[in-house]
Amino acid sequence: MRKIQFRRNVRLLPFSLLLTGIVTGFAGCGFPGQAQEPPLNGDQRSRPQVNIVISNLGMTFPEGMDENDNRYLNYIEEQTGLDIQVNTPPTEVYDEKLDVIMSSGNLPDLLHAYEPVWFDNYVKQGALLPLDDLIDRYGPHLKAKIPSEVWDRVKYGGKIYAVPSLNEVTGIELMYARKDWLDRLGLAPPKTLDEYYEVIQAFTRDDPDGNGLQDTVGLTFTADLGRSSPFFGAFGTQLDTWFERDGNLVYGNILPETKETLGFLARLYQEGLLEREFPLNLQTNLFEKIEYGKVGLFSATWYDTRGPIAANMKRDPNARWIPLEYPIGPQGNKGVYSIDTIRGYNVIPADSPHAAEVIQLLDFIASDYKTLKLGFENEIWRREGDRIVTDFALHDESLYRGIYQSLVDVPDETLFKQRLDSLGDFNLYNNIQTIHRNIMPSAFYGIPTPAMGKYSDHLNRLEDVFVKIILGIEPLDAFDQYVERWKAEGGSEITKEVNRWYESRR
Repeated sequence: MRKIQFRRNVRLLPFSLLLTGIVTGFAGCGFPGQAQEPPLNGDQRSRPQVNIVISNLGMTFPEGMDENDNRYLNYIEEQTGLDIQVNTPPTEVYDEKLDVIMSSGNLPDLLHAYEPVWFDNYVKQGALLPLDDLIDRYGPHLKAKIPSEVWDRVKYGGKIYAVPSLNEVTGIELMYARKDWLDRLGLAPPKTLDEYYEVIQAFTRDDPDGNGLQDTVGLTFTADLGRSSPFFGAFGTQLDTWFERDGNLVYGNILPETKETLGFLARLYQEGLLEREFPLNLQTNLFEKIEYGKVGLFSATWYDTRGPIAANMKRDPNARWIPLEYPIGPQGNKGVYSIDTIRGYNVIPADSPHAAEVIQLLDFIASDYKTLKLGFENEIWRREGDRIVTDFALHDESLYRGIYQSLVDVPDETLFKQRLDSLGDFNLYNNIQTIHRNIMPSAFYGIPTPAMGKYSDHLNRLEDVFVKIILGIEPLDAFDQYVERWKAEGGSEITKEVNRWYESRR
């Protein structure tokens, strides 16, 4: 129901940005020209022009390059014979800009959207082109690499209306702690929620860094309860997740277990163990506090070992970080939210004159992991036997290639571990496996229901009470009023539609 955010379902810079920056990959080969369709070619003047709207994922370009003039876009154009004009609305207002573009009357040939409600809305308006015939004709790699059950999720009336981009992992968050702080204070790595409480208290009050000051943080989150998922999991729930209870689906946000979680977090905050400033934290604030040694326990992403954790160990040679088990709650529960299989939707406006070229472009991107995911071979990476060896400096300089590669990300299980290992000893693969073993998947994964499109924005705003409860601005019982309002103001209608979907899947 909610936009993916770095909380329970973070709009990580739409996930591919981080995967491309952290992961390398390869597969596929050159442009998939069809036997019945000659490849597009010719000089720039004779090439078909394809206008696309995509996110820049917060990326920057080397000096002298931009989204329309760089080595990787030039490579794509050479391989496909297309003249590609790229529009990258600001990431902060990306969804809003897509709406403006769709209502402008001056439509591009391709838009890459991230929100299922947005996709659902424009399909139902008849604004998007059905793609089945085009995919059959121009998309052999798309058909081969995207599972049939994923195609089913972008169908309306039996017709495909988007080429999906897939997430390569099933979850994001896991707990990490400073082992050197635990050792200094004589504490074992925590497992139960009670043990976590003891460690959080000690990291707040007992001078774990040994500088004689009370300047460390026991636990912190980011705004909108980002990085809090393992604590909800300890009580057997997750925000923005549907669970099966007694044969029916119920929304995690309104479960009694969510109230219990908020009560626990409110206790931490009242006792000064949860950072006072957490509602104001952006990801950059969190990273700085970790790097400069103010935070010793937090819910990390699987790739933070290559980010703020690595930065902290570089700054402090004595720092040692270890992954922890997820906190086990009073009823033996533990876990973390799962992320959806689909990360993004490539859609073509109904009147696009270049729909065939768009599908050819997407098919090429799906095929060419070797170049678009790893970078240019024997420049950024090379093979040594069965290993991939990466030049990290060059790799990082060309991270912008993920802007294009992420349009159609398709998992490659065979090479997944090898690609992660090529980036160094950051425990990336093991982190992912730990998360995968502990995800709490949503029981609802269909297209947004009509009531979701109608009520979700309003219902999401009601969730502001969660942080107010934790801060003590509202009493814990304000959760009960939230549940009543959620049900009365659209939630009950959504629940009925979700359960009709659930019945149809049985």
